[in-house]
Amino acid sequence: MTDRFRILLCQLNPTLGDIAGNAAKARVAWNEGKAAGVNLVALPEMFITGYQTQDLVRKPVFHQTAIAAIEALAADCADGPALAIGGPGLEGAGLFNAYYILKGGKILSRALKHELPNETVFDEVRLFDSGAPAGPVAIDGVRIGTPICEDAWHEDVAETLEETGAEVLLVPNGSPYYRGKLETRQNMMVSRVIETGLPLLYLNMVGGQDDQVFDGASFGLNAGGKLAFQMAAFDEVTVEVALNRTAEGWQIEPGDFVHQPDHWEQDYRAMVKSLRDYCAKTGFGQVLLGLSGGIDSAIVATIAVDALGADNVRCVMLPSEYTSEHSLEDARAVAENLGCRYDYVPITEGRQAITNTLAPLFEGSEPDLTEENIQSRLRGLLLMALSNKFGEMLLTTGNKSEVAVGYATIYGDMAGGYNPIKDLYKTRVFQTCHWRNENHRDWMMGPAGLVIPERVITKPPSAELRDDQKDSDSLPDYPVLDGILEMLVDLDASVTDCVAAGYAREDVKKIERLIYLSEYKRFQSAPGTRLTKHSFWLDRRYPIVNRWRDPG
Repeated sequence: MTDRFRILLCQLNPTLGDIAGNAAKARVAWNEGKAAGVNLVALPEMFITGYQTQDLVRKPVFHQTAIAAIEALAADCADGPALAIGGPGLEGAGLFNAYYILKGGKILSRALKHELPNETVFDEVRLFDSGAPAGPVAIDGVRIGTPICEDAWHEDVAETLEETGAEVLLVPNGSPYYRGKLETRQNMMVSRVIETGLPLLYLNMVGGQDDQVFDGASFGLNAGGKLAFQMAAFDEVTVEVALNRTAEGWQIEPGDFVHQPDHWEQDYRAMVKSLRDYCAKTGFGQVLLGLSGGIDSAIVATIAVDALGADNVRCVMLPSEYTSEHSLEDARAVAENLGCRYDYVPITEGRQAITNTLAPLFEGSEPDLTEENIQSRLRGLLLMALSNKFGEMLLTTGNKSEVAVGYATIYGDMAGGYNPIKDLYKTRVFQTCHWRNENHRDWMMGPAGLVIPERVITKPPSAELRDDQKDSDSLPDYPVLDGILEMLVDLDASVTDCVAAGYAREDVKKIERLIYLSEYKRFQSAPGTRLTKHSFWLDRRYPIVNRWRDPG
């Protein structure tokens, strides 16, 4: 009987669909664990495929290839510690989210996920069958239970494991970030530890996948819910954890407590991480964006430089006759502060050509939003031409407030491949700019200091598509707008709720109407970093054709 058990927790970043690459990462981790003499090397949920697979996992050749890769790992990793890895599993006619323990050249055990999440970004009831709760597996004389992710958010699986003799709980996860998620996870896991009396190791993956960011921040809890160690957020790390047998059961040895950033830093890190991984995993080495002199494009340019480095970011100013001198100065200042390429491409000549082409058809009509949108769409055309010519992915720059109410032009400033600030309300954009000017971290590839000029942050927001235009001409001031949006979108509040909170009914009804009318735009919009549980993509799925309006 062993009295000491050592685990190498591997908080790593898989690439979805790169089964061979993920298997290679697993081998490197296992070799590290073997050299260190640990008993078990543990990887996160669905690591062999990457996560979330969505419907790809239902394709037989895909899940069969993943299972074959796990079987090959078992053979390759025979002479050394056990290897725990997540991947798809087949049993009868069922397809499961499974967690494998490989030992001695074979698959020693396989746990099947029982509680399948079916809310927010998760569709696991659609993808997988529910496995029956099973007992623990003995590794070098220690009985370890492996509730998979959602299994640990409910009482039943952990209790079954405790009742069938588990001595330690190892929880493999693919748990994506949203603001405040770490506190939620730890509170939930404390409940499992108190209920079972068992120490718990929570292992999460890291990395960006489409809109989602897996933020790591793995941790361990001893009986009673006391935190034993805390791993870094967002970083790929491997950490050796030791457990000792005591008269009261197994105890995790106290380890390092890595500082956890506040919500402002977590959000910013998530946006940088998601863009960096989206580019790396899709094969784009460089990006470009339209730099208007406004705050949204300034923060997106900063995120891009922090993610990819200044040499890989192109900023393009596309002025019209409505572009102010301040905007020209501010755009150039942002690009110079960041150290990235700055191109100046006036649209006046092209716009005049389009005006002349349409003049016979528009004769007798007054200029309106149509002419404003032509400017935005011309900019989109030119930016996409640069993207095609030079292989640089175009970034869009619409904040969540604009995306919510449709104040972005489809096929214009909405054109592009990724939007890092898609889930960031305008009021948080202002605060994020201040935060970035005041803070610098070693994971940022951009320069320290005041990179976004104060005037960019303080001047009244404007699309500059007509003379003296301001956002406030057609929308409530952003603190009011965002307050209403947070209630209607993030809290699913009613019009009556918003009015009771102090907002004018006229404003609330206008914003509600704009949200519903803009659904078709969001349906066609680029993906962007998920920062909340009510982001505009998988979290919120509304019909495009929709005559419902709250009668309140």
